[in-house]
Amino acid sequence: MIPKEILRTIRRIQITTSRMVTDVFAGHYHSVFKGRGMEFDEVREYQPGDDIRSIDWNVTARTGQPFIKKFVEERELTVMLLLDMSGSSYFGTVNQLKSRLGAELCALLAMSAVRNNDKAGLIAFTDRIEKFVPPAKGLGHVLRIVREAIYHEPEGKGTDIPAALEYLNRVTNRRTVAFLISDFHADDYKRPLSIANKRHDLAAMSITDPREMDLPDIGIINLEDVETGKGFLVDTSSRVVRDDYHRNAERIFDERQRLFRSINVDHIDIRTDIPYTRELYRFFRMRERRV
Repeated sequence: MIPKEILRTIRRIQITTSRMVTDVFAGHYHSVFKGRGMEFDEVREYQPGDDIRSIDWNVTARTGQPFIKKFVEERELTVMLLLDMSGSSYFGTVNQLKSRLGAELCALLAMSAVRNNDKAGLIAFTDRIEKFVPPAKGLGHVLRIVREAIYHEPEGKGTDIPAALEYLNRVTNRRTVAFLISDFHADDYKRPLSIANKRHDLAAMSITDPREMDLPDIGIINLEDVETGKGFLVDTSSRVVRDDYHRNAERIFDERQRLFRSINVDHIDIRTDIPYTRELYRFFRMRERRV
């Protein structure tokens, strides 16, 4: 049985993200993410001004009257959410853990999808595939995605982004809208990311906590890499140590940005200390200008 605390969290996320979808993102989502093209709807009699290239010659020949084919946009999409549940995601010093923020982003994106009659699915991963929720529609399905994103206890600690992307390509037989939600504390994912981006409409959402960019001056502290278990002492009272830490963090961030640009992957920078609505709104506006 799911603990009451988790149920309350799921309910809070549902209310929060539902309001955001209704008030802010619903129209942007629909205009940014298009369907797969046009599909046949029906035939009707030809009317003056209709494009003669749409004439259905078989029906016209049978009836002796000109008929045209009518097409409509095939709107339905599949949205796949790839959620990093590795050890480093269970870290946060402002507002909430990165893992909880990732779950809320999943809820918002899944809610946007089902509000537009699209399907949403989840691939939760660490150094292995932890959970797969096949794409489906409906509010109940969104709540299942949120429940798994919050309540699932991962077995792995590390991060294997290539494995998650390869799994995405195996379980989907059509082009999807895919969001990769991670802190990207991983290596060697450029080529798999590039391949997946050619097959899908892929966006990378990186989640960062401010303490991953700057260390506070609080003396000697014992830090541990939660993915490897390796511990080490850091003297945060040293200005040199703090400056080196900041420069290294900025270098990693800039390298990641260049990597995304080099393979034309859209990137959304999410921080635990800044409301994510601003960055998502900026992303949607950028995509709208591109369409």
